[in-house]
Order: sequence, then C-alpha cells, then structure tokens
Amino acid sequence: MTLINTSVKAGTGSCEGDSLQAAIEVRGLRKTYGPVVAVDDVSFDVTAGEIFGVLGANGAGKTTAVECVQGLRRADRGHIRVLGRDPSDRRRLASHVGSQLQSSALPDRIRVQEAVDLFAIPGAVDSFELLEAWGLAEHRKAAFGDLSGGLRQRVFIALALVNRPTVVFFDELTQGLDPLARHDVWEAIDTVRQRGTTVVMVTHFMDEAEALCDRLAIFDQGRIVATGTPDEIIASEPTTATVSFSWPETQTGRLERCPGVESIHSHGGHTSVIGQPSMVGYVCAALIEAGPPPPDLRITLPTLEDAVVAIEGARR
Repeated sequence: MTLINTSVKAGTGSCEGDSLQAAIEVRGLRKTYGPVVAVDDVSFDVTAGEIFGVLGANGAGKTTAVECVQGLRRADRGHIRVLGRDPSDRRRLASHVGSQLQSSALPDRIRVQEAVDLFAIPGAVDSFELLEAWGLAEHRKAAFGDLSGGLRQRVFIALALVNRPTVVFFDELTQGLDPLARHDVWEAIDTVRQRGTTVVMVTHFMDEAEALCDRLAIFDQGRIVATGTPDEIIASEPTTATVSFSWPETQTGRLERCPGVESIHSHGGHTSVIGQPSMVGYVCAALIEAGPPPPDLRITLPTLEDAVVAIEGARR
C-alpha cells in the first residue's frame, strides 16, 4: 500500500486559466470489469472551490468513478476533464492535483518531517510551516507508526496538499477513526476549503458528508441516483420530524391542531409528536403558549442518512 501524491510543484491556478468554473466535468462515464458493470453512464460536475461528496455503500461504484477521474483507471467510455484536461495527461495535471487514496500508507518508522521532505519539491514549500499549519510541528520527529489515528490522517492531508494543488481527492479519510479524531480531521478538511482548494471526498459516512460537503452525488449500483446539497437531498424525500417531551395526556388536543402534525403518541406522561419538519415551530409555539416549556424537550429532524436510506430503499 502506498500514498499517491500527484501534486509535484507549487501552483494554485487551473490548467486553463482562473476563469474555469467547473474544476471537474464528467459525462457518460462507464467502467466494467468483465461482465461486472462498476460504473454505468455517470455524469457530474465539481465547481471550483467546493467540497464535493461522493457517497454510497461499499461496491456502489464511487471509488472506481473517482479513480477514473484521477486517471488511475482508464474508463471504457465517457468524457472526463480535470481543470480542462484529460486525466490521462498526468504530466500536465500533476502540478495541480493531490490525492490520498483509501489504501494510503507510510512505513511505520519514517518520521513525519522525512515524509514531507520525501513528497515536497525542494524549495517549493516551507515544510515546517506546512507541519505547523496542520498541527504536526511538535510531532515532526515522531515515527509515523507511533502517531494516533487522527494524527496519521493529518499527515496524509498534509502530504496530499504539500505542493498546494488546485484539486485534491480524499477517499474514506476518516475510516476507522474514533469520534474525536474524526471531528479533528473534519476541521482540517474545512480549512482546506477555506484556502480555496477544490475537494472531492469519497465517504460512506452520512454525518460526515452532511457536515462538510457543499454538494453530493449519491451512487447506487454503479449509477448516480441523487445529486444536490445535503439540504436539497434531505428535502427530496418524505421523511418526518419528531418532537418529544413530558406533557399531560389531557392537553394533547391543542397539539393536534398544529399544521403538519401527523400523529401524537402519549404514554406514561411522555409525548411524541410526529409530522412534517415544518410542524416543529408550531408545536414549540403551542408548548410555550401553554406555559413553561418542558425541560426535556427533544427535537429529532430528518438527516441525510434518512434520505439516502429512503432513496436506496426505493430502488430495491
């Protein structure tokens, strides 16, 4: 297993000029392995400067599609442009594209500083400044194998960005990390976007995609089945919200009149109101009007995971 880093010299402009709006264009992408169709007629765009999430279950085709976009696999059919160029033109794209693959790895005994020096063009980047920017300066002499999972992923982020690429690809960057380490990496990815780098992020973690991504493409059985912002995808499916609280069963009548309420369940002094997400405000207003709001009020809104489960379930 090796780390692939294709950004080999400093550079922040696109290959065809700064006016290019679509950093990545994909039309009619198809990839097969014998009789198995891994990617089937996939099309999408990635806008310059955004975090674009590629989601789907294992085997959905997302990694194969992104590897074709990176030029790591040759598509059977389709039109692909990265910064205006065919991804097979790796010599010209190399100075603008960075990658961290799902199989990224480094020797356990290599030191953090040594890894940065290995991938950086001499004189193209201040390695200490890079390590400091990613919270790694105090670990620069540490062996890679001695780092925590979160710090290891920060090393991979730093290496993918070592020569300031215009576009960077991350594949399952937080897989296997504990919740604290995952959020640590999320902050790092958000910093990448703030610096103007276009990010393509492959993940099957819905909370990660909802927290970080500007737009999403959801893969299922080799095809894209939904695209849009996380909010747009959530709103596209008929999912419900729930408001739960302690409330006398005798007073639930006023809640039944709230717009968007579909059902009310009361048991043992605890009430759950279920309905359209728009009903949450009406229910909370009714509770306040009736007296002090319940101290145990809990609101559960539809999530991206709910929407994706509904989308994929409809295709089964």
